[in-house]
Amino acid sequence: MSDIVEARARTVQGTVRGAVERGVAVFRGIPYAAAPVGARRFRAPEPPEPWEGVRDALTFGPTAPKRPYAPPLDRLLPDPAVEGEEWLNLNVWTPSTGAAGLPVLVWIHGGSLLHGSSAVPVYDGSAFARDGVVLVSVNYRLGVEGFGLFPDAPANRGLLDQLAALEWVRDNIAGFGGDPDRVTVAGESAGAVSIGALLATERAAGLFRRAVLQSGAPAALTPDAARGTTDLIARRLGVPATAAAFATVDPEALLTAQTEVTSGGNPLTGRNSFQLVVDGELLDRDPAEAPRPGSAAAGVDLLLGTNTEEYRLWFVPSGLTERIGRLKLRLALLKFRVPNTTARTYRANRPDATPGELLGALATDLLLRVPLNRLADARADAPASTYVYEFGWPTPVQRLGACHALELGFVFDTLAHPDTRALTGPDAPQELADAMHRAWVDFATAGDPGWPSWDASRPVRFFGPGAPALVLAPRDDELRGWEPYRKRD
Repeated sequence: MSDIVEARARTVQGTVRGAVERGVAVFRGIPYAAAPVGARRFRAPEPPEPWEGVRDALTFGPTAPKRPYAPPLDRLLPDPAVEGEEWLNLNVWTPSTGAAGLPVLVWIHGGSLLHGSSAVPVYDGSAFARDGVVLVSVNYRLGVEGFGLFPDAPANRGLLDQLAALEWVRDNIAGFGGDPDRVTVAGESAGAVSIGALLATERAAGLFRRAVLQSGAPAALTPDAARGTTDLIARRLGVPATAAAFATVDPEALLTAQTEVTSGGNPLTGRNSFQLVVDGELLDRDPAEAPRPGSAAAGVDLLLGTNTEEYRLWFVPSGLTERIGRLKLRLALLKFRVPNTTARTYRANRPDATPGELLGALATDLLLRVPLNRLADARADAPASTYVYEFGWPTPVQRLGACHALELGFVFDTLAHPDTRALTGPDAPQELADAMHRAWVDFATAGDPGWPSWDASRPVRFFGPGAPALVLAPRDDELRGWEPYRKRD
């Protein structure tokens, strides 16, 4: 400890010792709930036990059980694993524990509810703390541990974990210089989907003032639609699809069965997966309807958006772009009931696109851009503001373009880290990171990222090559093409 400049903070459970790193006080691996093992496995999170003396918070805590991304994504999305049982932990970066009233941003990681953790280096919170925002990043239960659906266990346990983390922030963040009444919750991909659900549950009311949804739209399944993945894992293991039976299975065997059942697809083309569930208790309605006027969530400011070529993260490295020909494209359009006029519009706007690229553009908009635009449209008269962005800088790595997850290093201003460069390459524009990171800081601080809020002109801040630009109703002809699709839903 002699070479470490200490930082200390007091929590409800006891005092923690962190370290000052490049002028920022950092605390890692603080438990916000008890270890979800033994009798607590498959149960709602419970408060952690208090401790005597000072607890070290110098290294990242254990990560939830998971397997790495399958090749070739494992090289593009490094996903560290930390051994141990206290998975329900969080990290805090703060300008100073002696400060007061600082804005707080709570980060919920993505990873299809199967991967990821708060220890991913891209999510380093130093730049936010440098710029006056307390950054909190959280772990939560993944896969069947967090989202398997059982008759003898609460649904959405991973979402319950996130709520417990936000409640910890409410009760403790003042000791780290933060203001519990100035909390913004932010997430990407599955993290954004989770935030959509947090906006829909009454239990989250008052826990955050603002929310950021990056490349993820509010969504949840009915119990009948959601239990299929759990049932398939149970059959593979030869046990009943109950929490009691799953609790007797060796954790490694459970991970193996989970991986076998969920592998082989992606979030755009589909495959057995874990989803949030409209369980009638924590979630009693479709989260897509929650942040609209008249609901409590209508008073939460929103910042939301997508990347221009989300699909390329899954289609290009796997070779799917080349494997899709005209026949497969036609079959996919029939399967997803894409209107002919809509497909023609996309094709006319992309005269040089291959069938795989055309399908990717359609899938990106159908699953991400269209629902987020509809959400913004529905909130045009809400008391809180809505801001929309699009990230369009194309990475030179493996022809991935402006793909899913690429914006993360820009938001966190971590372009220099090797794990970020796995996706961005070594020459990503720092000036774009400066602009995007500043927008997130300003939104967390004052609720205004620096461009007009959503109205009938549909303003979108485009972060791409050159200076960020404001665009009104980008590719509106494509969005209008989905209106017949909505009428059939």
